Amino acid sequence: MRQSFFYGTVILIIAGGVTKVLGFANRIVLSRLIGAEGMGLYQMVVPLLYFLITVTTFGLPVAIAKQVAETEAAQDSRQSRRFLLLALAVTGGISLILCSLLLALSGRISQLLFADARADIVLLAAVPVIPIASISMVLRGYFQGKHNMTPTAVSQLVEQVVRMVLVVVMTLAFLPLGIQYATAGAVGSIIFGEAAGLLYILWQYRRSSRNTAARVWEQPLLAVFSQSRKSLRQLFSVSLPVTLSRIVGSIAYVLEPMIVPFALVMSGVSTTVATSLYGQFAGMAVPLLLFPTFLTYSLSVSLVPAVAEASYQKNAPLVHRRIYQAMRITLVIGAPCTVLLYIFAEPLSGLLYNNPDVGLLVKEMAPFSVFLFFQAPLAAALQGLDYAQVVFRNTLIGAVVKTAAMFIFTVQPQFGIHGAVIALNINITLVTLLHLASLVKVIGFTVNVLELCKIGAAMVAMGYAGSYMAAHWFADAPVIRLLLLCSAASTLLYLVLLVAMRILGKQDVRRIPWIGEQLAIFFPRR
Repeated sequence: MRQSFFYGTVILIIAGGVTKVLGFANRIVLSRLIGAEGMGLYQMVVPLLYFLITVTTFGLPVAIAKQVAETEAAQDSRQSRRFLLLALAVTGGISLILCSLLLALSGRISQLLFADARADIVLLAAVPVIPIASISMVLRGYFQGKHNMTPTAVSQLVEQVVRMVLVVVMTLAFLPLGIQYATAGAVGSIIFGEAAGLLYILWQYRRSSRNTAARVWEQPLLAVFSQSRKSLRQLFSVSLPVTLSRIVGSIAYVLEPMIVPFALVMSGVSTTVATSLYGQFAGMAVPLLLFPTFLTYSLSVSLVPAVAEASYQKNAPLVHRRIYQAMRITLVIGAPCTVLLYIFAEPLSGLLYNNPDVGLLVKEMAPFSVFLFFQAPLAAALQGLDYAQVVFRNTLIGAVVKTAAMFIFTVQPQFGIHGAVIALNINITLVTLLHLASLVKVIGFTVNVLELCKIGAAMVAMGYAGSYMAAHWFADAPVIRLLLLCSAASTLLYLVLLVAMRILGKQDVRRIPWIGEQLAIFFPRR
């Protein structure tokens, strides 16, 4: 079932929002079950697990979405099947090698990477996740290339629901054996969640293509490879730069907890204080900043095949329209998130972390979240246009600048942990502007400045209204009530202003899945 760009994006945004909330709730439940000690073991293994999945998928979900979109535009379904088989074969082969190495060398890997030897049990429990998640992600990319986002959205929801149901059962079942086994049980819930999502997406594939699903496996594997060298080169031309970009980001992420505490100690604070300050920055402030980015992930997933198809058809106006549509959706949805993060940073941090000091860090980063929201769609547009290597170059530049800036600023006593905030803001702004400059250079991309100014004005009005209500109307109210009422009222004002300035209109609302036609009667035409 082919879906429009807007329809597919909205489905992914809704599913992404629900998944994000369920994931947040799942983490709260898990932390109460296994405590700080178990969460420490969990956090040692899970980041490595997702890094290995990134290596195993080798950027193929993005690559197959792009290539399948092009072959579907050319009405060559046989080539689409070939791309799918090649991607599954490469992913399966890498998974097999990587999992074999992990099973054989888990003890040594744990000694080398983890401070706690008990993490070895958790790592072994996590090994089956790698092939299941990798194959699932490739199949999602295939459906995305066909402009059908429903399998991706529903499989994400199925995965998260199964994880939530099983995490309590599996954690408590293994808890009598020790905290490391309880944590391994929690990781086991990830296996069953990923497996459920994979089974759903395989069912969708069989249902949508009963004949072709069987034919995918008919040709001998070696024959497929010998006939498909060109197809492999096409896949790798996208997947290799995507993988390198993610590896660069992962390396910078690994270096950060080494550099920042060291620089803080050099600036004159004790090791304990340095660790605490870094925890406030990386463990509390940054996750809060990143929470709304599921919106831009949804856009980027839809944008790669949409732009690739339009580019393959040499339809330049459609390429521009789809990219601008993505930018417009990003700003319309991301703007209120930025405003709310800025004006309610301190009460929100006090409520979530019982640490209002974190709010100051969030407030310093919040204005730059607009650039963060734009980053993923711009990267997706470049990847869809076959400029994935440009995204890698820009990401590498940003990572080098951020790593250097984190040390240079943080080591200075007048900045301290705020130096890390400055470095992160520089990185977000620099990479986003480099992506935008690259897009302008490649296709001469332009934006409607007047429309952006109108949205900016609505943001300012929303921020002023929210601040005024918090300071005068609900100053003595409980924090939860203050946040809910002020956020709802200021967001409503923002939407009213967008409608009044004809940024949102009947034709925009009508595209919303399921309820668009009913809501559209309340909106004027743009």
